[in-house]
Amino acid sequence: MEIIRTPRMMREIIKDLKAKSKSIGFVPTMGALHEGHLSLIRRAKDDNDITIVSIFVNPIQFGKGEDFDRYPRDFDTDCEKIKNFGVDYLFYPDAKILYPEGYSTFVNVENLSNKLCGKFRPGHFRGVATIVCKLFNIISPNRAYFGQKDYQQTLIIKRMVEDLNFDIEIIVCPTVREVDGLAMSSRNSYLSEKEREAATVIYKALKEGERLLKAHEDPREVTNKINEILKEERLVKEIQYAGVFDPLTLDEAKEKKNNYLIAIALKIGDTRLIDNILVEVN
Repeated sequence: MEIIRTPRMMREIIKDLKAKSKSIGFVPTMGALHEGHLSLIRRAKDDNDITIVSIFVNPIQFGKGEDFDRYPRDFDTDCEKIKNFGVDYLFYPDAKILYPEGYSTFVNVENLSNKLCGKFRPGHFRGVATIVCKLFNIISPNRAYFGQKDYQQTLIIKRMVEDLNFDIEIIVCPTVREVDGLAMSSRNSYLSEKEREAATVIYKALKEGERLLKAHEDPREVTNKINEILKEERLVKEIQYAGVFDPLTLDEAKEKKNNYLIAIALKIGDTRLIDNILVEVN
């Protein structure tokens, strides 16, 4: 595995791979890799000739007072995990290279970015869209892989790819969960033992919401029930949103449909956690 630090060197490698008609699968990450990331890498390796992983904790997607400085970073451990999977290239750029002094260009996907997480993290998705756009320009993959846990992010990236005419297939892979249902996340490491146990209420609420929707309950009543379940857990400090939404627009679902998104964002202690499931009703 080669570790590449600069866009110029990465582009030279990509140019050579393209000349040899190699298909390229790309998995962008912020490091602190867990089984969720590794599942994306497995899929990328299965689908492509060459697999590229990036590690970059993107400063412009963190707002004031968020956890940029304490976001988990363990580059050596991440490298070992990636090597064991036979990744071909690791792109590990420095922030000063990607955002040099005077940098002033940003990508903003309107409408989708100001809903759900966007209401509570202003500017977050502008930062996400900007870095993903830059990485796509540098790496020019055939396919890029993302996890469903960040469902809103995947919708925004798909819209950006379509609107900006990127010739890239966006593949969304299932959320990987712990045995008790908690979605794997780098931020889970912030949780104390009691908070970790309390976090299981998220999956409990999602599954109850799924059961009720499949029983043809009104989605507004399902939203109420989901919030009741979450409020019963005393360690839930704040519920930012929890309910039933349209999976394409992210608007609140007020009428019965065939497809729903159940999505939750809350804080347990000082740790913000998100999760979701898609529900299809016959």
